[in-house]
Amino acid sequence: MSNLKGKIGIITGGSSGIGFEIANTLAKDGATVYSISRTGAPKDGMGESAAGVIHIRGDIGDTAFMEQLVPEIAEANGSRLDFLINNAGATFKCKAENFPMDQWEHIMDVNVKYVFQMSQLCYPYLRKSPDRGRIINITSMSAHLGFSLVVPYCTSKGAVLSMTRGLAVEWAQDNICVNSIAPGWFQSNMLKSVADPVREQQILGRMPLHAYGNTKDLGAMASFLCGPDASYITGQDFAVDGGALAFGY
Repeated sequence: MSNLKGKIGIITGGSSGIGFEIANTLAKDGATVYSISRTGAPKDGMGESAAGVIHIRGDIGDTAFMEQLVPEIAEANGSRLDFLINNAGATFKCKAENFPMDQWEHIMDVNVKYVFQMSQLCYPYLRKSPDRGRIINITSMSAHLGFSLVVPYCTSKGAVLSMTRGLAVEWAQDNICVNSIAPGWFQSNMLKSVADPVREQQILGRMPLHAYGNTKDLGAMASFLCGPDASYITGQDFAVDGGALAFGY
């Protein structure tokens, strides 16, 4: 278990699924976690958040609001942040030749543009962290593998992986480590939106463990990357995937 006592940070999309679990894990490990989501509270069925998770209603696409919110959070905590976890994401299921461009633009905005924008907004506060500021971007198996019916999502996650490496290099001398986590297949609303029974069997057959993962593993990985034992790790993508990227046949 990481010791995150006294650490302060932000997670986007923390009202459900992967983000909810990561926020809870970090809080249980001692951090104060500001969870920004459009609901501003855990979604139905998620249960209560751990003590230390502070839910804030906000849309990361509302630039003016975020430009006000991020400094307010930082300045309420000694004008510093210790971590940012860019978790909010969007997808849409459609064949590439018929993919609507408004959905393409929405996916690129949420998955790429706003990830970069949040990193920019948090940068001046992360660099003041006593133990290196940390940015963790949530990528995906689709940053490494091609999947049908979600080509724009694959494109966006590939961009986030490249962004992770670029920021890691550029901000290495600014007291900030930047890494990413590539989840395999975990039960989530996003998965339900794209996985019909046939696709679900294809997914489960694509990994050696042949089972969905437990989001607690993602929380543990995020906690490690935010903790004192990961201050020399930057520019890396960590797959928590049941062996999917290693699976040949």
